[in-house]
Amino acid sequence: MTNSCKVAVAQLQVGNFVRLPIAWKDHPFIFNTFKIKQQAQIEIIKNLGLEFVYVRSDRSDAPPLTSLEAEKTAAIIDNNLEQFSNELNQQKAKSIEAQQALRRHLQKTEKHFVRNVAMMRNLMNKLRNRPLDAVSEAQELVHGVCNQLLTDDKLVLHLMADAKSDDSIYYHSLNVAVLSMLVAKELGWSRKEIEWIGMGALFHDIGKLNVPTQLLRKIGPLTTAEQNYVNQHPLMGAELLAGADNFPAEALPIILNHHEFLDGTGSPKGLKEPDIDKLSQLVCVINTYDNLCHSNRTKKGRTPYSALGFIYKNYKTQLNQTVISRLVKMLGVYPPGSVVELNSGQFAMVMSVNLSQLLLPRVLVYDPTVPKEQAPIVDLAAENLKIVRCLPVAALPDKVLKYLNPREKVSYFLGSER
Repeated sequence: MTNSCKVAVAQLQVGNFVRLPIAWKDHPFIFNTFKIKQQAQIEIIKNLGLEFVYVRSDRSDAPPLTSLEAEKTAAIIDNNLEQFSNELNQQKAKSIEAQQALRRHLQKTEKHFVRNVAMMRNLMNKLRNRPLDAVSEAQELVHGVCNQLLTDDKLVLHLMADAKSDDSIYYHSLNVAVLSMLVAKELGWSRKEIEWIGMGALFHDIGKLNVPTQLLRKIGPLTTAEQNYVNQHPLMGAELLAGADNFPAEALPIILNHHEFLDGTGSPKGLKEPDIDKLSQLVCVINTYDNLCHSNRTKKGRTPYSALGFIYKNYKTQLNQTVISRLVKMLGVYPPGSVVELNSGQFAMVMSVNLSQLLLPRVLVYDPTVPKEQAPIVDLAAENLKIVRCLPVAALPDKVLKYLNPREKVSYFLGSER
């Protein structure tokens, strides 16, 4: 722990920010690190049989007692100490139960997400030979997401597991579709518009199926000729969908225009704002954001927090500012996938955000005393904790980085408040 020193237990006083050098299961407190708020907590620490703890001075309200002050402090006999300890144990048991329920909820959402990714893979593979079936299946998927968006008033946006390299196009397409539909809903668009945007976003990169795999996976920058070829994938996508007359005509411009920028610097046609429909403008924002969050052949992916800041500052003439503002507002200050520091001094990764309580997400907390597969997932609102700041991945110590394992390819999916 930074700025921490070893302090005898007898020298502790209220206001000290401590770390207990024992396993999490061996004490009644919810965390190994916390600020002492009452004398009874000190007495419980003494009863743990510890000779010393670590105190972090920069997070303490008072310094530890000196040895002389500690000797003069009379031992406090508190008849309610056992009752207080029992209450702490009960609170900890409730917290553990809540964490386990949250983990189960996340796992359930992840299974739903994986099924949808498999559905994406299946319908994309069908597009060449059975285009009508592929589009019908996509419409079912979009309809289901839209129903959840419009009927659930306690939506939660969850961070999903890393995409496998072979499945990255399916993860990306589903991610762009879900976020685009969510932003469209937040902007007050009609159900039909939300479903059109979902269909266009699901298929926006379908043209990449006609781009040679070795080109898409090439290590290092593409040549000008290669980049120009890849830039034609929107036109290739429109050609692939020509055989599906049940694909909504209103969604087709998204396939063609999702790389077109408002100032004419996009591709494949270099259109300008008056010639780009509002659905395409929205998907272009989400597509750009999602690409920034993903590592590729030439760059490391940004954290969601960094990507939002970058897109807000650097795309003022290229992307629709209303959509960007709504995306920033919707994902909050701490979007899922962000690495943060808590006011408890702990590092954590944001796992899910309740869209009605953006400043208090659920986070996966770094705790070296707990195996990472059992790492606590904590509801900040329930535990009265706050986020102090977001951190770049490069700022994390190696052991924290390995434990939290920030996603290289950030994917989101919708759940509901449990």
